[in-house]
Amino acid sequence: MLEKFRAATQDPDLEVKRQERLVLHQARLDRQAQRQAEREAERKTREAEEARLAAIEAERLAVAKREADELAALEASESAAAHEALLAEQKAKRDERYAARKAAKKARRRGY
Repeated sequence: MLEKFRAATQDPDLEVKRQERLVLHQARLDRQAQRQAEREAERKTREAEEARLAAIEAERLAVAKREADELAALEASESAAAHEALLAEQKAKRDERYAARKAAKKARRRGY
């Protein structure tokens, strides 16, 4: 029985099979390394694209915010101007009523 195992270890085909397995193993490792490199390259490309899109989106948001701020400032100034005009109109009406009362009072005092 021991001779059977010794014969198996001395078999010249055993070394050839071992070499074939080593070649296959090395080829498998090479394919894995290649796939890993491809995945890494794809990841870097994807990250670069995401960064580019993020920069574009940030610029778009900055422009939108700036436009919104300008619009808000414009609306605030228009609102302030409208409020000032309303106050001026109210003051004019109040002054007119006051002048009319004063004139009526003068007319009553004079008797005509």
